[in-house]
Amino acid sequence: MELMQVLHMNKGAGKTSYATNSTVQSNIISTAKPLMKEAILDIFNHVLPESVGVADLGCSSGPNTLSVVSEILNVIYAKWEEMGRPCSPEFRVYLNDLNGNDFNNVFASLPVFYNRLKEEKGSEFGPCFVSGVPGSFYGRVFPTNSLHFVHSSSSLHWLSQVPPGLERKDGGGRNWNKGKIYISKTSPDCVLEAYSSQFQEDWSVFLKSRAEEIVGGGRMVLSFMGRRSADPRSKESCYQWELLARALMTMVSQGLIEEEKVDSFNAPYYAPSPEEVKFAIYKDGSFMLDRLEMFEIDWDGGKGDDNYDATLSSGERVAKTIRAVVESMLQSHFGGDVMDHLFLRYGQLVGKHLAMAKPKYVNLVISLVRKA
Repeated sequence: MELMQVLHMNKGAGKTSYATNSTVQSNIISTAKPLMKEAILDIFNHVLPESVGVADLGCSSGPNTLSVVSEILNVIYAKWEEMGRPCSPEFRVYLNDLNGNDFNNVFASLPVFYNRLKEEKGSEFGPCFVSGVPGSFYGRVFPTNSLHFVHSSSSLHWLSQVPPGLERKDGGGRNWNKGKIYISKTSPDCVLEAYSSQFQEDWSVFLKSRAEEIVGGGRMVLSFMGRRSADPRSKESCYQWELLARALMTMVSQGLIEEEKVDSFNAPYYAPSPEEVKFAIYKDGSFMLDRLEMFEIDWDGGKGDDNYDATLSSGERVAKTIRAVVESMLQSHFGGDVMDHLFLRYGQLVGKHLAMAKPKYVNLVISLVRKA
C-alpha cells in the first residue's frame, strides 16, 4: 500500500466527507489554542521579522484548515498592534499535506478568506500569501530557515508506512497480528516493537527536517493522538481499531470479504506515550521541549458544532468521523462496495460500547523551541 497515494481524508463536502465530519479534530484544535497563542507570542517577543513564515502540516481540507490559519494570523497581528508597529509583516502561509489531499477544496475557500482578512484587518494588514505544498512531512518540505512557526494537529499519529516485520518469516505471507488491523490486547511483543520502532524512526526524521526549516527561536505546536499508559495495548489508544477489526471479521463470517484481506491489512498509525515522544526530542537535540500536555476528547466530539446531527446516534457519529479519516485506505484494500456495510456494522459496535462506557481519545500537545 503506497500511503502517499491512498492516505487522505474524504474529499468534498458530502455526507461522508472530512469537511462535514471533523468535529473531533476541531475540538482538538480549540483545546490546543492557548498553547499555540503562548508559543506565537514568545517568538515575537524576541524578533520582529518583515516576512513571517508559517506552516500547517497535515492541513487536510474543510473549515478547520483556514480557521487555524486565521487564528495564527490574528495572534501575530494583535502583537504587532500592541507594539505600535506602523504596519504588519508580510505573511507566507504554507499548507502541507500528502499528494492526495483535497487542496482544490482549500483553494476554493481562499477568496472568501482573503476578503475576510481585508474587512477585519484593513489595508495595513499583510500582504498574505497562501500556498499549498504537497508532500510527506517525514522529510524536507520547505526551504532552509524559512519558517517562524509550525502547527500540526491530528496528523503525526500517522506513520510514513506500515511497519515492516509484521509478517511471519516462515513464508506464506501470514501476519503476526492475525484478525487485527492494529495493536490489540492479544498482539505479540514483536508487533508492538515494530510499531514503536517505526514511530521513533519517523519522529526522528520529522524533527531533523523541521530543524533545517525553522529559524533559531522559532516554535512548533503539535497535537496528535497518544496514550497515558506505557503499554501500547491499553484500550485508550487502540480500542477504536479493535472495534473496526471486529466489524471486518463479522463481514468475513458473512462471506462479504476474505479473511486473508483482514490479516494483510495493518493501519499505519501509532499513538505514542509521552516518554516515547520525549526520547527522540532529547536524542535529536535541535529543539527544546517547552510544554507537553495531555487532554481527553469524547469519541463522538460532543454537541458543540454546526455539523452536529441530533438524528444520529453516538455510535453513528463516531462511525462517520472514523470513516471520513480512514475510508481511503480501507477502500483501496477491501474495495469500495463494502464500505457502507462496514461502517454501518462499526457504528453498531461502537454504539454498544458507548452504552457501557464513556471512552475518550487521549491527545498529546507539545510546544517546541528551535535552539539557536
